[in-house]
Amino acid sequence: MWETCLKRLESEISKEDINLWIKHLKVEILDQQVLLYAYNDIVLNTINNKFLKSIQAAVIEVFGSDHAVQLNLVVDQKPQLKSNNVNDDRPNIAANIDQRFTFESFIEGRSNAIALAAAIQAAQKDNQHFNPLFLYGSTGLGKTHLLHAIGNRVKQNDPKEVVCYLHSETYVNEMVSAIRNNDMDKFKLKYRSVNTLLIDDIQFFAGKERTQEEFFHTFNYLLDGQQQVIITCDKFPKEVNGLDPRLKSRLGSGLSVAIDPPDYETRVAILQEKAALSGLDIPNEVAFYIAKQINSNIRELEGALNTLYANAKFTKQKIDLPFTKTTLKNMFMVHHRIVSIENIQKTTAQYYNIKWTELLGKSRKRSIVRPRQMAMYLAKEMTDKSYPEIGELFGGRDHTTVLHAYRKMEQILVESPDANEDKQKIVNKLTE
Repeated sequence: MWETCLKRLESEISKEDINLWIKHLKVEILDQQVLLYAYNDIVLNTINNKFLKSIQAAVIEVFGSDHAVQLNLVVDQKPQLKSNNVNDDRPNIAANIDQRFTFESFIEGRSNAIALAAAIQAAQKDNQHFNPLFLYGSTGLGKTHLLHAIGNRVKQNDPKEVVCYLHSETYVNEMVSAIRNNDMDKFKLKYRSVNTLLIDDIQFFAGKERTQEEFFHTFNYLLDGQQQVIITCDKFPKEVNGLDPRLKSRLGSGLSVAIDPPDYETRVAILQEKAALSGLDIPNEVAFYIAKQINSNIRELEGALNTLYANAKFTKQKIDLPFTKTTLKNMFMVHHRIVSIENIQKTTAQYYNIKWTELLGKSRKRSIVRPRQMAMYLAKEMTDKSYPEIGELFGGRDHTTVLHAYRKMEQILVESPDANEDKQKIVNKLTE
């Protein structure tokens, strides 16, 4: 009979709203009560505010005037409902929060102080002037760190909060899968059921019209429901080519904060903090020297530190200023040159005696995979391209493939002197 109620509601409520909100309720019919269970506060409040009167009218019409509707919130301890008329179609919402990234571990400086303060306020969720919060700046400046820090603080303040971090490419891939599997209602419900949505690198939406259309409506829904949205991008929204003007306008409707490259003192502090976390003892003069040579982003500072650590380990030498200058000489030369990804690809392919087309192809042979991973690693170390951009230039690969290659090569370079030698020779060719 509940199915009859749903049919009755179609005359008053749109099919989209029924599929998105009402169809997913748990239903238990006992005596003269129709018990409805929402699985989070967002669904509960939406039903209460928009649809409860219509549902009550439909129940009276179908079940009789002696039946009452009671709306409840599902809690973890609630026993399994015994009704033969139960819907349990809850979306799986993973938080995806990295607990290593907190506000306490974020190095504050003049270049990011406003962004940090705004992120802390956004995590408190008590000021709608910070909603949406839009953080923008070049790669490697700490935007992703702040997203995770917000998520960690929100969960710390209220463990029941539904928090979701994801890269914009993940959103696109999930949407494509939902379209293919005719499961868009569940996709919509998933992202409209979060309390804090953290979206990284939204520039990846550029040119993807249907994705932007769907995200625009989800974005509006969350903001209208006083839910927090935090977004990062490599540019101010109006500067991103290929974004719908409506989305650009909506993204800029809250607080937009730029994160600039860290100043000299902040770079020194970052190096010292990263070294301490790695158990690496570096003299102050070494930290000052590296910070002076690299002024673009945090990721390059980490790369210099990792290279220093690996070389000191293999040669069993003490890290001092002369050793640092010799070890990082070529890296600093590269830092001041423009190296294209195409040049990295061709130089790497030539060094390993394989074809450039093989490097970009689909072969899983070890003789091809290792050079490809090396080229992806160098592309990330020697250019300012993001993981999605690098993946696109390596035959349209997913950003997670590039991330895996980068981390794998990091591990190999720590463990293998031969791989370090290969890397150094390729870098030398690129900087000749």
